[in-house]
Amino acid sequence: MKSEFPNCKHNHIAVVGGGVAGATAAIHFAELGFQVSVIEKGVSLVNGPPICHLHAGGNLYREISEQQCLDLLNQSIDTIRLYPHSLNIRPTIITVPHSDGGDPEALIPRLKSIKSAYQALVLKDKANQVLGEPEQYYKLYSKDDLMDLAKRTQPESPNSLDEWCIPFAQHANLDALKYPVVVVQEYGWSVFRLAAIANLTLAQLPNVQVYTEAELKHTDWQGTHWELMFDNKGVEQTLCCDYLVNACGFETGTVDNSIGVKRDRLVEFKAAYVTQWHDCTQKWPEVIFHGPRGTDKGMAQLTPYGDGYFQLHGMTKGITLFEDGLVGSTGESAQPALPTRLLTKIRQGWREEILEERTDNAIQHMSQFVPGYQTAVKGGKALFGAQQIPGTDPVLRAADVTFEDNHYARIEVVKASSTLLAAQKIAQRWFDIKPSTHIERQHPVAVHWSAKEVEEFAITLTQQRGYPKALAERYGM
Repeated sequence: MKSEFPNCKHNHIAVVGGGVAGATAAIHFAELGFQVSVIEKGVSLVNGPPICHLHAGGNLYREISEQQCLDLLNQSIDTIRLYPHSLNIRPTIITVPHSDGGDPEALIPRLKSIKSAYQALVLKDKANQVLGEPEQYYKLYSKDDLMDLAKRTQPESPNSLDEWCIPFAQHANLDALKYPVVVVQEYGWSVFRLAAIANLTLAQLPNVQVYTEAELKHTDWQGTHWELMFDNKGVEQTLCCDYLVNACGFETGTVDNSIGVKRDRLVEFKAAYVTQWHDCTQKWPEVIFHGPRGTDKGMAQLTPYGDGYFQLHGMTKGITLFEDGLVGSTGESAQPALPTRLLTKIRQGWREEILEERTDNAIQHMSQFVPGYQTAVKGGKALFGAQQIPGTDPVLRAADVTFEDNHYARIEVVKASSTLLAAQKIAQRWFDIKPSTHIERQHPVAVHWSAKEVEEFAITLTQQRGYPKALAERYGM
């Protein structure tokens, strides 16, 4: 491997946490030529909360600012250029039911802004065209439009937005919706193919040491370097490094506490449910039915995979949200304290009866908008985890990195699409390496894997983690 910055090899960066944030940072630093060590508690990298949607524009979140949407657009494009073959290329339908107080027309000005921004990015660099044709970024449908589509037969390999809308037009309760309905080139994101690229890349880079099943126990700044003590599969080890990156996700505050720095943050526990709809023989887009968060009419999200598998979110306290699932840091601790019953789910798994109940709740919630979905069944384990949100604003979605003294940085992404930007900001702050627009040239190892190599490794990860292989297989165009 030839580095663009040959002197970087004299600097050693330790990354604590091997989720999507830590793995992305490690890839970025290693491809620049730094010596990198990763300390990860799990048995493999990127084994965290459910990632199913790119959020390239933030259209799922009506409550966030337009600037956050534009930030997510930029970040998503760069991150996908780093992780090719991790996308599921199919559109997303966004609807506002009558049970929601919103107006679908209110979505249109923001869609126009995002489309314009995407067009400008593609005009600046053709490599930014990872979200389909800019001119076709979104399309509006009336009820009559959808009723006409319902008369058509979907081709085996849908390509146009119209063709992707056919199953929705045929199976959704169109009378329950306000109009227009929006279809947007918001794509799916496979956490398993993303994990595959990260694991393959870091295993191949010669200047990276990955410690899995390793837990950080003690940190000590020695004046010129960090001394880290960690337990690695029952064996205590010591690691010295020049720079320390905290990428511990929802447990970021534990490292802050060990170092003795204060930071406000929130942590929210969420879950999504794997279901299988055996009656499904068509290629579905993703579908969002908006609704007031935390009520029994909360947002319903249908994320498609192959073989009739769908991932469901329902923003109610009986499905995706949990009682006391949103907690904050205190003056005494930078680490928000989740209830024991939720930590137990993260560390030991779910009781089967709870999984059955919540999966059934999710299926029934979706069937109010797609009546035929009531025949779906549980398709596997829940996808779950805790999400950190820096600061005190629970609707913040675009965030990246903050710095402290003594060569210490904490990555505080809320959405995975922000991870590359966080790593770039660290490289710029510490080493004056400006973010490059030539992402592929700067990360030759990460981008060289074939689609087949990525998919095969991703399927292996689903088998190791106990999920259907459909969640790892390519889906869409």
